[in-house]
Amino acid sequence: MPLPDIELLGRLVAFDTTSDRSNIPLADFLCEYLDLPDVRLERLPSADGRKVNLVIEAGPEPRGERDGLTLCGHMDVVPAGEGWTSDPFALTRVGGRLIGRGACDMKGFLAVAANLLAEATSGLRHPLALLFTYDEEVGTVGARRLAESWPDAKRLPRATIVGEPTRLRVVRAHKGIVELRVTVTGRSAHSGYPHLGRSAIEPATRIAVALSELRERLAAERPAGHEDFPEVPFVPLNIGTIRGGTAPNVVPDRCELALTFRPLPGDDGEALTRRVRDTVRAAAGDAPVEIAVIALSPAMATPVTAPVMRELMAAAKEKAAVTVSYATDAGWLRRAGLDCAVYGPGDIALAHRPDESIPIDDLGRARLVLEELIRRLCG
Repeated sequence: MPLPDIELLGRLVAFDTTSDRSNIPLADFLCEYLDLPDVRLERLPSADGRKVNLVIEAGPEPRGERDGLTLCGHMDVVPAGEGWTSDPFALTRVGGRLIGRGACDMKGFLAVAANLLAEATSGLRHPLALLFTYDEEVGTVGARRLAESWPDAKRLPRATIVGEPTRLRVVRAHKGIVELRVTVTGRSAHSGYPHLGRSAIEPATRIAVALSELRERLAAERPAGHEDFPEVPFVPLNIGTIRGGTAPNVVPDRCELALTFRPLPGDDGEALTRRVRDTVRAAAGDAPVEIAVIALSPAMATPVTAPVMRELMAAAKEKAAVTVSYATDAGWLRRAGLDCAVYGPGDIALAHRPDESIPIDDLGRARLVLEELIRRLCG
């Protein structure tokens, strides 16, 4: 018999799946937990074998029409950090909330989804699939690998729910994110003899100023579809870190800037990247500079007329869908031919913080909606 949702969530939270660690212990637990009659399990390892995506299916074998339902969530979490009032990897109940790293983002959804599949292994007329990914928090890496290298991705049921914490609102679109690293190279020397060296920090400061001017230009533009994001109706650009130099009395030979920008659905991400590259190179002058794409998560938009949107909105009794400005695995899954809606328990504003928590009522409400959706799409 499946564990109660809260007890299963406690088991999942106990696995420290911070993105710099392997998620294989958690994947092993889920495979053992869902090793049931008529359940098909497939492990899709990362290139280095340290991480793994899971595809878990119940019901009839997939057919060409791709009916049924896919429930998607990521297994990794962000670092716990300081400031917790309890052990971040021990689920703690305080009033009507459950506290633990990943409880909200997004092991609460994983627990409900895993139990729903365990409970629905018989009587399904169409497939029910779970897609649990790795390294979403560091650039939707697992979803990208699945979309680009798993030839069977197009066998999954097309209707897909990505269970990020949306406060149980139906999300139809989100922005993407591109992370770039700019590295300026100089030549070190004693600061008493600066003519023997070449500072990497000085051209880096020019680059930072030029990027801030590009940020202002982007903020003044209104790309197609901007009306769907009234709070931030443009492509935001942010310089997140600048690191350079070793000591005040040494001419710095290296400086790195890390920045992100967030394209809207329909934006040409490559054209935006070229604008950033051109801005950087022009500001760098004759200083050696390298520009690398570190992470890429595409934007996502699903028409409200898509079957997954219609059925989810009916099951959730929602009359309208919303948009958000964070990225999810849905961007890559769309490229694998899946129609995605984002919907899950918890509030993204409480994720990535000390004492991350999820309301117990949200888990129950999410379960009822997903049960109805399984009934509608899987029978």
